[in-house]
Amino acid sequence: MVVDRNVGEEAGVIGFDFLRPSMGVLTVIAALVFVVGVLSLARRGRELGRLVSKRRLERFLPDFSRTRALARLALASSALVFLGISATGPVRGYTFREVAQRGIDLVVCLDTSNSMLARDLRPSRLERARREVRGLLDRMRGDRVALIAFSGDAREVAPLTHDRTTLAGLLEQARPNDNRLGGTNLAAAIEHGLSLFDGRTGAHEAIVLLTDGEDLTGEGAAMAEQAAERGIRIYVVGVGTRTGGKISIVDENGRETFLRDPDGNEVITRLDDSSLRRLAETTGGDYLSVENSPTPLEDIYRTRLSRLEGRDLESGTQRVPHDRYQWTLALAFACMLVEVGLRERKRRIR
Repeated sequence: MVVDRNVGEEAGVIGFDFLRPSMGVLTVIAALVFVVGVLSLARRGRELGRLVSKRRLERFLPDFSRTRALARLALASSALVFLGISATGPVRGYTFREVAQRGIDLVVCLDTSNSMLARDLRPSRLERARREVRGLLDRMRGDRVALIAFSGDAREVAPLTHDRTTLAGLLEQARPNDNRLGGTNLAAAIEHGLSLFDGRTGAHEAIVLLTDGEDLTGEGAAMAEQAAERGIRIYVVGVGTRTGGKISIVDENGRETFLRDPDGNEVITRLDDSSLRRLAETTGGDYLSVENSPTPLEDIYRTRLSRLEGRDLESGTQRVPHDRYQWTLALAFACMLVEVGLRERKRRIR
């Protein structure tokens, strides 16, 4: 349904609203041009006064018209004013259109266990995972995204939302210091992710895991089977390298050191992606690691997630303004044409 309605009580200046009011600074430039032009004409008059006395000036320049010069300057400045008004997007009248926003529901599960502080990826695995999520948020349009942080347990950072800006801010707050339990519990992350969906169909729903952990207990595989029964696919991004890296920690004195095992040896954490790949394939999803792709999460979204069946996530009305920039643009061109055609010298009648 489309409903036309003219701007009334919401109108701004003389019955107009403006889409880009900040562009009104261009009209200030027009005023400066006029002032500079007037000063330039005055200076030219003074220079001529040094060469020729005022009573002989008309004889020396019989065809010059100061009035025409000022008129040309006023026309040029007016053209700039009208161009500035056009740039602000003057609106008079608008249309309401019924719109329905389509997209998918996606739950992003971010591993925040201590092993994600390893620096086999620069600057760390966790920061690389955050970069992947930020890249995903930049690409998504119309989809809802939720964020879960997990280690030995899972906690909801943000529910399903269209607000990608707030989500990006909350992403930076997800860190190991907030973990209640150590380890990497993939089952808890998947179970919490499944609870955020409405349960109607999995055709437009998916879960993404960004982790360096193995499914050692097998509970993650069992939860993946439950997701597959609901038609919800799980996509996994392996964050880490096979060669591994040391886990950076900060001691009680604020100094950086590396995590050690009970025997005093520095712990080396390595990515073993075999169980992660099986977990994704159980649900019909996919697995990529940062070693195989520079932007694995964006690749998954482009080739797999963006092709999932979308559904109507929001409906309502959208206000479409009627931009009347053509009116002032026509006036600007008219002023420029008259200014070009007007000469400072009078035409002699022969």
